Amino acid sequence: MKFTATEFAGLTIIQPSVFGDHRGYFFESYNAATFQANGLFLNFVQDNQSMSNKGAVRGLHFQLPPFAQGKLVRVLKGAVKDVVVDLRKGERTYGQHFSIILTGENNTILWIPEGFAHGFSTLENDTLFSYKCTAVYHKQSEGGVLWNDPDLGINWGVTYPILSEKDTQNPRLMDFVSPF
Repeated sequence: MKFTATEFAGLTIIQPSVFGDHRGYFFESYNAATFQANGLFLNFVQDNQSMSNKGAVRGLHFQLPPFAQGKLVRVLKGAVKDVVVDLRKGERTYGQHFSIILTGENNTILWIPEGFAHGFSTLENDTLFSYKCTAVYHKQSEGGVLWNDPDLGINWGVTYPILSEKDTQNPRLMDFVSPF
């Protein structure tokens, strides 16, 4: 596995070693010892999976402390534009966003530490998105930032986004008081 740091402290791109032959391919998507050797000491307690059609936008979501979640995200099938926004007040990247294309073909994995809002737009129909979490979901602790906040300037890569009503009601970043 190759671990690549980003300009956002702790946010890490992971490219697994893929072994392919005439039968298909194999790779490890998570190995505790390998992650620890790269400075990521993680304890996952919940796995989630979603299926979305092209044009769906999910996010930008997070959970408040003490139920904040770190997430290890990847696409099993299809493609997404994955987006995170740094909500950590003490970081130089506070209020900035990072995006990356994750696909079932490139097998890229993204580690998102606590303190980020997370979302994605689906670029293909029937996209399967999977993520491991370091804390269990706690409904009373869920939060969000408005997906199309003009101050963030995120290009989601979709023309007609399909949204949940909840995601259209989130506050803009300027109206959010960060607990991170």
